[in-house]
Amino acid sequence: MITYENLRNNRAVSTYIIKADESLKALGFTEHSFAHVCLVAERAAYILKTLGYSERDIELSKISGYLHDIGNLVNRIEHSQSGAVMAFRILDKMDMEPDELATIVTAIGNHDEGTGVPVNPIAAALILADKTDVRRSRVRNSDISTFDIHDRVNYSVVRSDTKISDDRTAITLALSIDTQYCSVMDYFEIFLGRMIMCRKAAEALSLKFRLIINDQQML
Repeated sequence: MITYENLRNNRAVSTYIIKADESLKALGFTEHSFAHVCLVAERAAYILKTLGYSERDIELSKISGYLHDIGNLVNRIEHSQSGAVMAFRILDKMDMEPDELATIVTAIGNHDEGTGVPVNPIAAALILADKTDVRRSRVRNSDISTFDIHDRVNYSVVRSDTKISDDRTAITLALSIDTQYCSVMDYFEIFLGRMIMCRKAAEALSLKFRLIINDQQML
């Protein structure tokens, strides 16, 4: 049975993640390396575990989170689809059961806001985990004077917390933003599509999605 740790210890997969992130760095994107994919894997697992899903579904969500951005190795455009194809090849060679392999491929292929849909619980958890990873440490550019809007939005976030309510009816992304770097409107300009996708993913898990910025509920 293929596990998350199997993938983390796979030299080829590690290489793909490193090289994909190098491509994004060259293009000026924020960090998409191990810090991001491991956070997404653990957050997706937290979501499904809190909602009472099976241990195996939780494990599949972690695998999906770890592999979800390897398609950036091919190209940023349609990286979810190319990543799904790459994940299929990797997991098929590892003899993963077809049903589990199909679930992971579907989740990865549906995680991007341009084309993705939360078609199953694994996909929904992956979307929520990925799109809520907003933090200052993702910014690579050390020269604040040259920040683009993506840099400013991420750098402005001094605290980020994603939590499911005790009654398991809502999932909240709570952000503290330093408005000298980014206004709330800047955040919405960049991330509105992602937040709408989070709302749909939450609904697929029978949750409400809430966004709180500087103690004000925005969604």
